[in-house]
Amino acid sequence: MQVKDLTTDELKTLIRETVVEALGDLLPDPDRGLTVKEEFKQELLEIQNRRRSGTRGISAAEAMKRLGLGV
Repeated sequence: MQVKDLTTDELKTLIRETVVEALGDLLPDPDRGLTVKEEFKQELLEIQNRRRSGTRGISAAEAMKRLGLGV
């Protein structure tokens, strides 16, 4: 198949896949080979479970307060 035979969507997909592949080659994952601490893994699972159940996180105001950025 030649490029001239591709639809616009097929060409866009080909370009997107090519760019992703090239970026993957140029910018390797800096975290490759590292392990995730069990505590952090559990926190991520808890966040995922809260989202699935529809439970919202803390408000922006509460986050700012915890970070000492309150007004």
